[in-house]
Amino acid sequence: MRYIFSLLCVVLSVFVANAQQVAVETHTFNLQDCINYAYEHQDSLKNARLDVESAKYKVKETIGIGLPQVSGTANLQDYLKVPTTLLPGEFFNQPGTYIPVKFGVKYQSSVGVNINQLIFDGSYLVGLQASKTYTELSTRNYNRTKVQATVALTKAYYQVLVNDEQIKLLDANISQLKQQLNETSQMNKQGFVEKIDVDRLTVLLNNLMTTRSNTVRLLALGYQMLKFQMGMPIEEQLIVTDKIGTVQLDPAAAVAMTDSTAYKNRVEYSLLETSRKLNELNVKRLKSQYLPSLAAFGTSSYSFQNNNFGDLYDRKFPTSIVGLQLNIPIFKGFQQKYRIKQAEIEVKKSDNILDMLKNGINLQIESSRIMYTNGLESLNNQKQNMDLAREVLRVTRIKYEQGVGSNIEVTQAQTQLQESENNYIQALYTALISKVDLDTAYGNIK
Repeated sequence: MRYIFSLLCVVLSVFVANAQQVAVETHTFNLQDCINYAYEHQDSLKNARLDVESAKYKVKETIGIGLPQVSGTANLQDYLKVPTTLLPGEFFNQPGTYIPVKFGVKYQSSVGVNINQLIFDGSYLVGLQASKTYTELSTRNYNRTKVQATVALTKAYYQVLVNDEQIKLLDANISQLKQQLNETSQMNKQGFVEKIDVDRLTVLLNNLMTTRSNTVRLLALGYQMLKFQMGMPIEEQLIVTDKIGTVQLDPAAAVAMTDSTAYKNRVEYSLLETSRKLNELNVKRLKSQYLPSLAAFGTSSYSFQNNNFGDLYDRKFPTSIVGLQLNIPIFKGFQQKYRIKQAEIEVKKSDNILDMLKNGINLQIESSRIMYTNGLESLNNQKQNMDLAREVLRVTRIKYEQGVGSNIEVTQAQTQLQESENNYIQALYTALISKVDLDTAYGNIK
C-alpha cells in the first residue's frame, strides 16, 4: 500500500511539473517588440499613465467648484431643560422685580436644503487654466518615463546581443583549438612534439571553456535583466530575434551639432517649460485674489416644534432665503503682496534652470557625439586587430605544421586572438551604448 501511495505521489508531481512547463509563455521579440511590451507592462509606465488619468480627474474636480453646490441638513433637539429668561416685572405688574420665563418647547427639529453658486472668482478661473496645465505636465512626465524605459531596455537588449556574439566567437575558437589539440596529441604520441606542447594547448582550451561558461551565465542574467526592464515575469521565456549585425552604427550620426535649438527636442526641457508655466499661473492666481468674488445662495427649510415628541411633526414652519454674497478684499497686512513676490521669484528661478538645462543638454550632445565617434573608431580598430590576430594564428599554425615554427608561437598567437576578441566585444558594447546615449542626447528617442 505504501509503495502504491509513493508511486501516485511521483506521478502527480511529474504531472504538476509538466503542467507548469506548459503554462510558461514564450515570447519571440525583436527590439521594437520588447519596447512595445514594456509600454504596456512596465510598472513605472503604468504609474505614469495613472498619473495622467488622475490629472484628468483633477481638471474635472476643479471644474466642479464652479458648478452649483447643493447640501441638505437635518437636526433634532431635545431640550432636557428649556432655557429660562428673566423679564422685567413691569410686564407683569410687579415693578422692581424680574420674573423667570421659559421660552421655547422641549422638542425642536428642522430639515432644509442649501444651494450655492459661484458667479465670479478670479482664483477659480486661473485654477481652471492651472489644472489643464497640470494635465499637460503629467503627460510630459509620462513621455519622459517612456524615454527612460526605452533607453534602459535598449541597453539591456544590446547587452544580450553582445553576450550572444561573444559566445559565437568563443565557440569558433574552441572548435578550432580542439582540432589543434587533437592533432598535437596525435603528433605527441608519434614522438614529433613534446607533451608540454599538448599541455599548453590544454590550458588554453580550459580557459576558453571557463570563459564560455561564464559568458553563458552572463547571457542568462542579461535575459533576466531585459525581462525586468520590460516588466515581463521572470519565469516566462524570452527569445530575441535581432543579431548584432542588424544594428546600424552610422558614422554620419556623429556630425557636429549645427542646430542651436536641438535642446528643444528633449522631453526634459519641455517638462521644465510646463513647470515654469505653472509658476506663472501661480503668480496670476495670487494677483487675482485682489479681485472681489461674487456668489449666489439659496436656502429652504422647515422647522418643527412641540412639547410632545409624538406630535413634533404635525406642524411645520417654512423658511426660504435667496441672496448674493460679495467678498471684497481690502487689507491683509501686505501678506498677499509678499506671496506674489515669492511666486515671481520662483518664475525667475525656473528661467535660470531652463538656461542651465539648455547648456547642459548642448554639452551632453557634444559629449555623446565625441564618445560615439571614439567608440566607432575603437570598434573598427579592434575589429581589424581581431582579423589580424586570426590571420597571425593561421600563419603560425601552418609554420608549426611545416616544422619551421614553434608551439610557443602558436600558443602566443592563440592568446593574442582571445585578447583581441575580448577587446572587440568590449568595444562593440561601448559603441552600442554610445549610440543609445547619442540618440538620447539628440532627443531622437520618444
